[in-house]
Amino acid sequence: MRNHPEKSQEAYAMNPTTLPRSKIFAILTAFAVLLSGCASMVVGAGASVGVAAVQERGIKGKFEDAKVEAKILDLYLNAGLKLTTKIGVEVYEGRVLLTGATIDTRLADQAVGMAWKVTGGKDVYNEIQLKRKSGASDYAQDTWITAQMKTKLAFDSDVLAINYVVETVNGTVYLIGIAQDKQELDRVIDHASGLKHVRKVVTHVRIKEKAPS
Repeated sequence: MRNHPEKSQEAYAMNPTTLPRSKIFAILTAFAVLLSGCASMVVGAGASVGVAAVQERGIKGKFEDAKVEAKILDLYLNAGLKLTTKIGVEVYEGRVLLTGATIDTRLADQAVGMAWKVTGGKDVYNEIQLKRKSGASDYAQDTWITAQMKTKLAFDSDVLAINYVVETVNGTVYLIGIAQDKQELDRVIDHASGLKHVRKVVTHVRIKEKAPS
C-alpha cells in the first residue's frame, strides 16, 4: 500500500517532537503492520493475520518487513518532513523498494543511504524519479491505477495477488513480491501494462524457486 503522503503525514501529525523516540517507533511499526498488507482490503481487515499466513513470506516474514519499514520511516522522520512526504517505502523479504519523485538529488541520495543503514534490509531498489514531484491530479491518477491493478490481481484466479505489492508514481507501476512462476509474473505485468494512463512497468518480483523433486 502506498505510504507517500497518507502514511507519513499521519505519523507526523502526532507531533513526533513531543513523543519519546521509542513511542514513535512503536507507532510506525503498528502503521506498517496495518497498512502494508493491502491484500487485507480484499478479504477484510479482520483477516489480515490469515492473509499473512498464506503469503509466501509468511507471518514472520511480513512482520520482519514491517519492522524494517518502520525503522526506515523513523530515520526519515528524524531527518525532516521532506523525506517522508516525497519518498515512499515498501519492504518485501527484506528487499526495500524506494519510490517517489523529486528534483533534489541530494534528498534522493540521503533516502537511499539511510535505507541501506537499517538492520534487516537485504537490498535497496532505488526507483526514486529525479523529476518534479507529483501534483494532486497526478497523485489521484496514480491512486486510481494502483486500485485498478489490485482489483485485477484479486479477481484473477491464476494469480496469487497476496504475494504482490503495487506502487504507482507518475504513471509508472512498480511491482515487488513473489511470483509462482514466469507465466504468473507475465500475467501480472500484462494486467499493469493494459491499464489506462500506465506509461511503464518496473518489476522487482522474484520467481519462486521450485522445490527439488
